Amino acid sequence: MRSIKVGGVPEHFNLPWHLLIDEGKFKENGLDLSWRDFPDGTGAMCKAMRSKEIDVAVILTEGIIKDIHNGNDAVIVQEYIASPLIWGIHVAAESNFKTLEDLKDQKVAISRYGSGSHLMAYVNARNLGWDPSKLEFEVVGDIDGAIEALKSGKAGYFMWEHFTTKPLVDKGIFRRIGDCPTPWSCFVIAVNKDFRDREPAAILTMLKTLNNLTRQFKEIPKIETALAKKYDQKEEDIKQWLKITNWSQKQLSVEEIHKVQEQLKELGLISEMKDNLDFLPH
Repeated sequence: MRSIKVGGVPEHFNLPWHLLIDEGKFKENGLDLSWRDFPDGTGAMCKAMRSKEIDVAVILTEGIIKDIHNGNDAVIVQEYIASPLIWGIHVAAESNFKTLEDLKDQKVAISRYGSGSHLMAYVNARNLGWDPSKLEFEVVGDIDGAIEALKSGKAGYFMWEHFTTKPLVDKGIFRRIGDCPTPWSCFVIAVNKDFRDREPAAILTMLKTLNNLTRQFKEIPKIETALAKKYDQKEEDIKQWLKITNWSQKQLSVEEIHKVQEQLKELGLISEMKDNLDFLPH
């Protein structure tokens, strides 16, 4: 039995992993796969990969590409979600902010530096014609920290996945005043290089097991009910999310890697472009 430690966000994208663990499918294929939730998101996962607390991360494409640039000894072994991630732009429900333009000089709540909420604030600023170098940040850790920061006025807005934060909008805690989709496919599966060199067969078995499920995940009877229940969502929201979300079973293309690098460089988040193949297994 080969042991694999996997990390990911506690969000609806990752239900396939939990179903496979609960049903013992990884064990059937000789893998002792354990899952660790990272509510803090990408920055926390990058840190855990570097310290080898986890072997594998289901992680935002732009986040891991930036961290590999910065010395994370990892490779992308597969694209996981081929569709863009829809980042909702949220303010405190009782705040006076009404339009995106109202947020121009406001501090941005982010989970941590290097996280998706941090990187996408730059993408959003550029989309709106703002100077990204003028952005200021308040590090809040997770969604609970963001609620507190927006409520107290320490930050003006917070960007997080549209459907994950929808219950907070429905409860009148946040107001969403816009969306910012990623200009690329949103999640990939990254593996620590040392682990991949030691256990290439285990990684292939893990991906094969996962892909067998994700190919037909949307067709599972009552899957929207299971998702809604586990992630505290309304079924109609989950149905809408399923329509726009596509799981992938192939490797991330060099074109996508190039697109992400180009944006990161344009935003001043990396100093140079690397060879696109540096991010993939050799």
